[in-house]
Amino acid sequence: MAEYEQMLAANEEWARDFAGQLPVAPKRKVAVVACMDSRMPLFPLLGLAVGDAHVIRNAGGVVTDDTIRSLTISQHLLGTREIVLVHHTDCGLQKTDDESFADLVEQATGVRPPWPARAFTDADDDVRESIRLLQESPFLLSKDVCGTVYDVATGRLHRVA
Repeated sequence: MAEYEQMLAANEEWARDFAGQLPVAPKRKVAVVACMDSRMPLFPLLGLAVGDAHVIRNAGGVVTDDTIRSLTISQHLLGTREIVLVHHTDCGLQKTDDESFADLVEQATGVRPPWPARAFTDADDDVRESIRLLQESPFLLSKDVCGTVYDVATGRLHRVA
């Protein structure tokens, strides 16, 4: 059975107990920007329920133009006012650099990506860079940002100053 078939079957089971439609605006007025890493179960990790927060995930949880786009929509149209960043230890983007990654993709596909991978070596430093990018964005209504790093070995978050 293909993975998507298992997911569709799981959805059928989940839908049986579905509580019904929730408001489109997140109840807790928060948006979370996090890495796509499968070891981070964001909802239980952050004490969130369905409908509590917007969750924006990408490789590294880095702030890109599309992250800013999503946060701008989240704030202007749907009322969020806080942003929580969740990066993590042992990230795949810590295992490469932008140039090597672009070389790898170009070698495999014949096309060099027009965007940087945004690789980094230190998760705390990358959180600080993400905070800086959010603080400098002219599009956001609120710059209330909390940056964190999740330790994949312990399950604990620490706040980045």
